[in-house]
Amino acid sequence: MKKTKITALILCATLILSGCASMTNTTKGGLIGGGSGAALGTLIGGAVSGKGDKAKGRMIGAILGAAVGTGAGVYVGSRMDKAAKQAAAIQGAQVEQVVDNNGLQAVKVTFDSGILFGTGASNLSSSAKASLSKFANNVLKQNADMDVDIYGFTDNQGWKNSTAEQSRQKNLDLSQERAQSVSTYLMACGITSAQIKGVQGLGEESPVADNSTEAGRQENRRVEVYMYASPEMIQQAEAGNVR
Repeated sequence: MKKTKITALILCATLILSGCASMTNTTKGGLIGGGSGAALGTLIGGAVSGKGDKAKGRMIGAILGAAVGTGAGVYVGSRMDKAAKQAAAIQGAQVEQVVDNNGLQAVKVTFDSGILFGTGASNLSSSAKASLSKFANNVLKQNADMDVDIYGFTDNQGWKNSTAEQSRQKNLDLSQERAQSVSTYLMACGITSAQIKGVQGLGEESPVADNSTEAGRQENRRVEVYMYASPEMIQQAEAGNVR
């Protein structure tokens, strides 16, 4: 039995790794759901994360105690497909497919901090508020049974009259303030605090581009929003209580 399960894991991983570029979340969700959840998610997490996501396998989603069934995996995958399409319509949003702690499909939405904030600031610009309002109303409210994590990042540039260590701390603080600003505004748009599970600033950690160039630093100044299946969504899917 154990040998069969391991073989299934390897087969599923091979299929996903070889065809992830063309597969929908629905298809991958079925393979993952039938392949022992978190174990398979750990195996392939980095590979199915979006291109350029050097923070591979970011720990998102509460870890469930049991493997998620195929039917639930298919349902979650189809929901993530829909959410990704909704998010892709938001100006300034870059949408990628990732995998959560349970090996289930999730959606990562990256907002460029250059669009959201002024240099060294954490106050949202008017254009940022317009984009986030649409994101709240057209995406998050339509998927209220998905949980959300928000992460803020900066580049590695130093601050005037500050040591390297002081600059790192200031960047960490700024990233936290930016992540919190996004969270606060989303809640002002009607998103409940219960849906937003985590808000964290990671400063210079996990750059996605080269900090030695201005273009790279621009990419690294960002806010990432992760949407993933809540335990309640998974339980409803496992029980067959979904449409």
